[in-house]
Amino acid sequence: MINKASILQLPKLEDNRGNLSFVESEKHIPFAIRRSYWIYDVPGGQKRSGHAYKNQQEFIIAISGSFDVMVFDGKTESKFSLNRSYYGLYIPNMHWRSLENFSTNALCLILSSGVFDETDYIKNRLVFKKCCKQSLL
Repeated sequence: MINKASILQLPKLEDNRGNLSFVESEKHIPFAIRRSYWIYDVPGGQKRSGHAYKNQQEFIIAISGSFDVMVFDGKTESKFSLNRSYYGLYIPNMHWRSLENFSTNALCLILSSGVFDETDYIKNRLVFKKCCKQSLL
């Protein structure tokens, strides 16, 4: 089990007709995929507000274009630049993440370990920080 945000490589099959990459649940990423969604038509340079999940894990791929993912684990903030479709960013639960600096026409695919559940979200960064401090006690 991975307990920190990290870049994971995906298979890349190179061919003169075009390359192919793929992801399989519990093989290339450490969870079963229960939901997928994508973010697109974000104006260049814009930011998508952040949140954390109490239980869900995510894997984020830049299918097209580029963007940055800011990840805060309660102690340290890290910046991950995604710009290739053959790797992605694994984000464990209880990690605050925000997406920013989108290139024009970027396409962001997010694979999640859970179905949509409003009660699993932490949408306030100060509340998230308090949850992190409490878990250290």
